[in-house]
Amino acid sequence: MTHKLDIVKLDHAGNEVIRYPGTVLAQTDDYILLEAYFAVMNVPVGPISFNIGDRFVETYYFDRWYNIFEVHDGDSEIIKGYYCNIGYPAEFGNGEISYRDLALDLLVLPDGHQIVMDEDEFAALALDEADARQARQALRDVQVVFRQKVKPKG
Repeated sequence: MTHKLDIVKLDHAGNEVIRYPGTVLAQTDDYILLEAYFAVMNVPVGPISFNIGDRFVETYYFDRWYNIFEVHDGDSEIIKGYYCNIGYPAEFGNGEISYRDLALDLLVLPDGHQIVMDEDEFAALALDEADARQARQALRDVQVVFRQKVKPKG
């Protein structure tokens, strides 16, 4: 049975950046799978853009330092790509799921091409070395996930 909850993106220090509604599609002890619709202005992201009405299928893990957004075109449902946020593991409770974003992102195109984004913003964060190391490892981990999941063509 599906139910609604708030999705809350926090900055690295725990301050709320954005809050939006989502619908729970599935949940286990390890993760929660949500559906949400992009409702902000159209935003260019590397070679693609997130547009009003795009459908996001978002996976938040309780034990991994990343989450994965499968981005579908709002009109055609074609997968535009996968956007992976590197951050602290998600927290769930009180009708919301939240995560502390660490600025570092990975965009994976449908053909498997990977683009690491916002490395300069990540480097500017005041993180202790253990957290910075964990974030860099999370980026490597999610890159491996997509090398196995989406094989580059050519």
